[in-house]
Amino acid sequence: MIYLALSIVCSVTVGVLFKLAKRYQINIIQAITWNYLFAICLSLFFFKPAANSLSISNFSPIYWLLGILMPSLFIVLGLAVRNAGLARTDIAQRLSLFISLSAAFFFFKESFDRYKEVGIVFGFAAIIFTMYRKSDRMSNKKSWLYLLLVFLGFGVVDVLFKLVSQSTTVPYTTSLFFIYCIAFTLSLLYLFYLVIKKKTKLQFINFVCGCILGLFNFGNILFYLKAHQQMANNPSTVFAAMNIGVIIMGSLIGIWVFNEKLSKWNYLGLVLALIAIVLITLSKNYAV
Repeated sequence: MIYLALSIVCSVTVGVLFKLAKRYQINIIQAITWNYLFAICLSLFFFKPAANSLSISNFSPIYWLLGILMPSLFIVLGLAVRNAGLARTDIAQRLSLFISLSAAFFFFKESFDRYKEVGIVFGFAAIIFTMYRKSDRMSNKKSWLYLLLVFLGFGVVDVLFKLVSQSTTVPYTTSLFFIYCIAFTLSLLYLFYLVIKKKTKLQFINFVCGCILGLFNFGNILFYLKAHQQMANNPSTVFAAMNIGVIIMGSLIGIWVFNEKLSKWNYLGLVLALIAIVLITLSKNYAV
């Protein structure tokens, strides 16, 4: 479970950095672009990816899908937060767990025991209660589209990374390197468009912030893949514990660091999330 815990820490840190970016007026598009460049450098330094192991025959279409989805989701997240609000966006992102667990059961043919079934029910309840907020109506009709894209996008990315972790022809570190290269290339092209057409100015502070973001984004995906490899027969454990763990840690940081207020329903959600993690862990330990 250590890889899963490290992935959760990195994931929450990425969220915190995005929240701080808004406060300090960091250009998100620039930070996202340089984040992938830094992730590529980390991949080269730590893993020395075996490019010769990758040929046209085993260059999976999944690489392209992830390379397109990853930077696109960052942009969609920003639009969703702007139009639908942070609370609703968080709900849509965490409820993407439905897609991941459906894939674990129907596509990866994982069997669910009683512990896991009850734990998942508690987990879904925890997601709803923890992310519940009283808020105004969404500002426009496009909000539902952005939330739907967040829901579908994060669910599909979870499943695609599970498929990458199962590959036996190409080392997962090599796969991750090429996914980062695709994501960086597409992000850079979009940044060039903004600079040329929209007269956006490049700033060094955005590069620095992008490198910091890239460090934790790299760690998040790396440890997430390792967790799937370590628990190859229990993808639902990774899917569920990741989402629930992010909710718990993110909520605690929101309370202690950003002085966010939680309702009684939010606290109930945190308790349910803890119960869910215990049950899912028992399922892993006592599986037969």
